[in-house]
Amino acid sequence: MHLITKPAVALAIVAISMLCACGGGRHEAAETYVLVTSNTKIAYWQVAEEGLRAAAHEMGVNAEMVGPETYDPKAEKEQFLNVVHRKIPPAGILVSAADPELMRDAIDAAAAAGIPVVTIDSDSPKSKRLTFIGTNNYVAGQMSGELLAKQLGGKGSVALYSIPGQANLDERLEGCRRVLGRYPGIKILQVIDMAGNPTRAFDGTRNLIAPGKTAPDAFVCLEALSCNEVADVLDRAGIKDKTIIAMDTQEGTLNWMRKGMIRATIAQKPYTMAYFGMRVLDDFHHAKPGGEANSPQGTRSHVPVFVDTGATLVDQSNMASFTLAAPPAR
Repeated sequence: MHLITKPAVALAIVAISMLCACGGGRHEAAETYVLVTSNTKIAYWQVAEEGLRAAAHEMGVNAEMVGPETYDPKAEKEQFLNVVHRKIPPAGILVSAADPELMRDAIDAAAAAGIPVVTIDSDSPKSKRLTFIGTNNYVAGQMSGELLAKQLGGKGSVALYSIPGQANLDERLEGCRRVLGRYPGIKILQVIDMAGNPTRAFDGTRNLIAPGKTAPDAFVCLEALSCNEVADVLDRAGIKDKTIIAMDTQEGTLNWMRKGMIRATIAQKPYTMAYFGMRVLDDFHHAKPGGEANSPQGTRSHVPVFVDTGATLVDQSNMASFTLAAPPAR
């Protein structure tokens, strides 16, 4: 048996402390990571920014979120390229690709410049991004479809709200359609393109319930902004007997759930997407792996093709747990 002396224990503790500290010591004062989104003013992305800044605080680096203040895929691409061409390039970029093909060459330009890129929330799978971190959107769409079928008892009409062409929402729509395809008694009356503009959801809903028309039995929002408008329109019209299923847990959605207008919503994890995305970018910036390690398709890749951050059904039974908390003090 070997005896360990107190000096040896002290040296071991010092060595372990040095190893633990080296992760923070590798960062430079000017090291900056950037999150680019297509709509910086909505609550969803403000929650993501909290995750971004929490990771930055822990690592001792800089982080910022940029992008247009209203939904605008072209402006998002311009902002992304502005970040790529900065005099001092960022250490890494997170981006939610509102239009995956529009963003593809911009992401490839960043990769060619040696800037690691990770997509979160909405992917650009044909680009040279390292990995996608976000919701399994097909499954999220199935969750909405299954809940709808249960609420309607397998029979009724529904209006869906989405943004056609945005990859994550197209996947949700496909997942929802696949489930509803098992219920011939449920008819999709219309898929309303709200184009990132809540006013279009408001106007579209008002048209659906106009005098002389038979209103849908249900309304399913596959993105975050529409269902507040749907609930508002129905509430103003005194219509209380419809099923509304939302997406995400912004405060407006939770308020309408408290009032009983929105039946349930599917919660995503934007905080986790940004927080974990920062960690992945940090590893790639400092390790600088090359070759197959950079390819998500490679058998020796350092990253998976996709990281599923999960989705949760929120209804009256668990809604209190999803009330938005204030950002932690810095």
